[in-house]
Amino acid sequence: MATIFSRIVAGEIPSHKVAEDDEFFAFLDINPVALGHTLVIPKKEVDYIFDMDDPMLGRMVAFAKRVARAQEAAIVCKRVGLAVMGLEVPHAHIHLIPITKESDMYFGGKKLTVSQEGLAEVAAKIRKEFK
Repeated sequence: MATIFSRIVAGEIPSHKVAEDDEFFAFLDINPVALGHTLVIPKKEVDYIFDMDDPMLGRMVAFAKRVARAQEAAIVCKRVGLAVMGLEVPHAHIHLIPITKESDMYFGGKKLTVSQEGLAEVAAKIRKEFK
């Protein structure tokens, strides 16, 4: 059975896509810890990020770097933080979170409430900067 992330890549479930290539897909988290919180996933289903072969993992990190640069250009922040947890969805993913302080990466607190229109606007800004 396909993961929710694979269903997003297939277009079965809507998302706020920010970037895509042949192997990877990046979209906004619908329960963000910070504005512009983005998930980067491989299109190929792999449950655990460290089960990916080294070349693919390297390409995924390079793709995530391009997304992070687009986030930095589109959203006011000091840096883009990176987190890998992968417990909620059995599909490898990287969290890219625009931050101004380390506590902006806290996953245990209250999530932001952002309207669909707000998410669409942020996604468009990041897409515009993606190179």
